[in-house]
Amino acid sequence: MKSNTGFYLITATALAAGVTIATAQSAADLGKSLTPLGAEKAGNAAGTIPAWEGGITQPPAGYNSGDHHPDPFANDKISATINAANAEQYADNLTEGHKALLARYASTYKMPVYPTHRSASAPQDIYDATKANVRSAKLADGGNGVAGASRGAPFPLPKNGQEVIWNHLLRYRGLGGLRKIGQVAPTRTGDYTLVQLEEKFLWNYHQPGAATESVGNVMAYFEQKVTAPARLAGTILMVHETLDQVKESRRAWVYNTGQRRVRRAPQVAYDNPGTASDGMRTSDQLDMFNGGIDRYDWKLVGKREVYVPYNSYKLHSDSLKVADIVTPMHINQEHSRYELHRVWVVEATLKEGKRHIYAKRRFYVDEDSWGVLVVDQYDNRGRLWRVSEGHGINYYDILSFWSTLEVHMDLLSGRYLAYGLDNENEMYDFSYQSKPGDYTPAALRRRGRR
Repeated sequence: MKSNTGFYLITATALAAGVTIATAQSAADLGKSLTPLGAEKAGNAAGTIPAWEGGITQPPAGYNSGDHHPDPFANDKISATINAANAEQYADNLTEGHKALLARYASTYKMPVYPTHRSASAPQDIYDATKANVRSAKLADGGNGVAGASRGAPFPLPKNGQEVIWNHLLRYRGLGGLRKIGQVAPTRTGDYTLVQLEEKFLWNYHQPGAATESVGNVMAYFEQKVTAPARLAGTILMVHETLDQVKESRRAWVYNTGQRRVRRAPQVAYDNPGTASDGMRTSDQLDMFNGGIDRYDWKLVGKREVYVPYNSYKLHSDSLKVADIVTPMHINQEHSRYELHRVWVVEATLKEGKRHIYAKRRFYVDEDSWGVLVVDQYDNRGRLWRVSEGHGINYYDILSFWSTLEVHMDLLSGRYLAYGLDNENEMYDFSYQSKPGDYTPAALRRRGRR
């Protein structure tokens, strides 16, 4: 099953050399030879990646809003299992992170490979906005912001690494919603405390009529409340996610139950520890990557065919318990699913004079959804330190491909963080409506004191 395709775009320089012609031709091809979001519509030459035929465009029969999402591919059989013994056979299509995981946990870590389904989709108005963005969107402030974009992917025909990562940051995830999820950071022996989170979000950039110039530099509003365990319960984080975080830093506040006060939280950014994560992820690892991009130089390496977590409906299922998923050193790989997909590879290297615990990060970005699927993170000694996976599904009630579970694995400590465990919780409520006025310090103070 080793692919001979490998990189078909070798470097950002090679890509940039044909920018004028490629853009003129490809802009007309959005929705034709390219998908409406800019991916190649055709399958690969080997037939192991099929053509994109629209993705999932409606829920399966029997699905009711508010249910856990039934697996539309439940009848698929495993086509291969990659493990330490046969990893070399699949090496051309593995990330460095997955090679390291297979070697580090040789007796337990495996990758069940299933047939590839290009299930990602988005609403037609997002496709229309994306096509319009081709002629108007541009990087601003040295790439730290975006101008001239509206609602859809700003750069469906990316010319550099910054444009790809902005497509991830501004990808469609519905208009807003509410979700209740769990987070665990097990010890090496598998002991853990389940942290329960209630999150509310409003995607300002995706609202009807919205554009980068009309959102007041706030592309999203976010609130995260800890509801368990008791020692952490009641703490609330609220964020105004600014579009250009060099021009204006992320606005963040925390309600502290002990002090019963709302305080500004400028530390909720970059490499500061994530909420209740036991130091197992940074603030900018939430959603695989978020926040300011100014501390790194971004290089568009090219495109690859890689085994990535995809259509992970089993990990999302209410037929599993949290205890079925959480095992020592990594999640229970029996419930994972990997498929061969084309991904954009973007490498971020820490700028001289800038500080971050990750000196280099390599992102593998889904061509069909612009979501980051895998990240390899290196420490300041050049060692591969942590590997992150975004196990995604198509939330077909809103037509959005998005992670259902993020797993951040530390190769040095043998620990990991799993964020998004929703198996024993109520399902996401994408019909939940909020407004910008719900995300003010005064509103946060009122909610905290209830």
